[in-house]
Amino acid sequence: MKTFHITAPDEALRPAIQDKIDNLNKPKGSLGRLEELALQLALMQQTTAPALRHPCHLLFGADHGIEREGVSVSPREITWQQMINFSRGGGGVNMFCRQHGFKLLLVDMGVDYDLSDVPGIIDRKVARGTRDFLHEAAMTPDEADRCLETGAQMADDCHREGCNVLCVGEMGIGNTSPSSVWMHLLAGIPLERCVGAGAGLDNAGVRHKLDVLAQSVDRFRADHPGLPRAGAFGTEAAALALSHFGGFEMVAAVGAMLRAAELRMAILVDGFIMTACMLMAARLYPDVLHYAIFCHEGDEAGHRLMLESLHARGLLRLGLRLGEGTGALCAYPLLESAVRMMNEMNNFDNAHITKYF
Repeated sequence: MKTFHITAPDEALRPAIQDKIDNLNKPKGSLGRLEELALQLALMQQTTAPALRHPCHLLFGADHGIEREGVSVSPREITWQQMINFSRGGGGVNMFCRQHGFKLLLVDMGVDYDLSDVPGIIDRKVARGTRDFLHEAAMTPDEADRCLETGAQMADDCHREGCNVLCVGEMGIGNTSPSSVWMHLLAGIPLERCVGAGAGLDNAGVRHKLDVLAQSVDRFRADHPGLPRAGAFGTEAAALALSHFGGFEMVAAVGAMLRAAELRMAILVDGFIMTACMLMAARLYPDVLHYAIFCHEGDEAGHRLMLESLHARGLLRLGLRLGEGTGALCAYPLLESAVRMMNEMNNFDNAHITKYF
């Protein structure tokens, strides 16, 4: 499996950063989460004057074999239709990228359609969708490694252009199913609390989805005797779950996140699916979490529980369930405000204001 070398930010600068934040002309702590964001960004960049440069958004698309089991209300052709829509600028992700000045890169990791001649879509297709993990592993270890490598290469490409803040999104009908399984196995949360309606299943549909995923987990354990209990997966077991259940677009997202952390870039984490990808990344390389900014807490069942397992909180709770990375894009202005606070607010001494705390 591809290896990464991620280190936590040097903590030596923390007192100076905190002192600068505390001495801005405001009551101590009065800018709340913005102060937390400013501290995190400054530590990542090892400076008391952080900056956001050339923000990029990677959107990976792929289809899922498990979709054949009726676990999604949306048909799989939505994946390729939306990818083409994105390439023409007509999606929600396009709108928010334009609004917030993000460069959007669309990457076909495994869409079940020939997109090779569509302008604006980068062809990195591994196969036309994963296998059905109810019956067999979704992908081989070599395919998983290829996805990790592609994600890392895309993060590298952005970094070479000057990017230091990376947003990652996905397009793949059925991908709440592997996300739910990863959540169960890696966070130790009962599967029934991890499974939700996805794009709009009714109660009967959710029950069917839970049954399919429970059978899939049972067969995975039968194929790999000796696996630890859910919630106690180490690196080796997590790597097995990565390839057995993951989608090509999800594993590419994990690779992009890990490489971005290696490069000390801020990683904007979207909703349920991208949080599951960050959970996987963190089980493989725990220090990746120093670079993760959790942007949106969605309504998908269990998302709050998954965030809690990562000791994280979303910056926004807007009821979004579009995916594509849109919740993370919506949170970007908060990062801009945190950086402006550090660089543009005066301190008490320069403003000739009595420090009153």
